[in-house]
This record gives sequence, structure tokens and C-alpha cells, in this order.
Amino acid sequence: GDPGYVAAEAHGLIAAPGDQSTGIQWYNGSYTTTGATATALGTGNNNTATIVGSQGAGSYAAKLCSDLVLGGYSDWFLPSKDELNKLYINRVAIGGFANDNYWSSSEAGLNGAWKQNFSTGMQGSLDKNTDYYVRSVRAF
Repeated sequence: GDPGYVAAEAHGLIAAPGDQSTGIQWYNGSYTTTGATATALGTGNNNTATIVGSQGAGSYAAKLCSDLVLGGYSDWFLPSKDELNKLYINRVAIGGFANDNYWSSSEAGLNGAWKQNFSTGMQGSLDKNTDYYVRSVRAF
């Protein structure tokens, strides 16, 4: 039932085996509208590239994922709002999540971005300057 589902085709998301950060901001310190507003499955990679293209250098969630090289792969990204929810739904099988908030790559406006609480499942938009956890994903 997921968008892009094709019977007999294997594709999906692979989550990194652990968190890339236990507390990092969504932005690089400058409030800008990046345009990374997509929330659907399959949009996290483009969101991440859009954020990094807009924000540039620095230490922030999308850049951390974009720069990650892990397990011989360098195509990691910050999941979109809906992709992050898939991680939450499958959190027990994936393992290693904290009962805390995780950033998505989906921007909610000039000052906010979408996050998800991995204790309650609640999604919401909060200030980009808040430190939250980050878990990178890659698509196959």
C-alpha cells in the first residue's frame, strides 16, 4: 500500500544500525527557507540535498547524514517525515532507537522542521535550533 509499491520488486529503506547524533540542530545557525518541504516516502534524499545546498557548510542534521560513509556506502540521507514514521513503526525490528525525538528532513517553515518522538510516536514541528537525535537511511 505504500507509494511506489510494485509487486515482485524489492526496494525500500535501510536504516543505519545506530544513531549518527544524540543531539544536533536541524539547521546550520541561519534561519532560511530551504524548500525541503516534501513529506512523502521517497522524498528524503531530495530533501537532504536541498537542505545541504541551501545551508552549506556546518554541523547540522542533513549535513551529518549527507557526509556519512558507513558500511561502504555514501548515499545516506535524513529521512522525510513519512520515512521517519516508517522507522518508528518498525523501531523494534530495526533496534537501537532512543525514547526521544528524531529529526526528519521535512521543513515546516522558516523556523521549524518536522520531528518524531520515538517514545509516543507523535510527530510535530519544532524550532530548527533544537538538538534532536538523527538516524540516517539509504534507499535500495
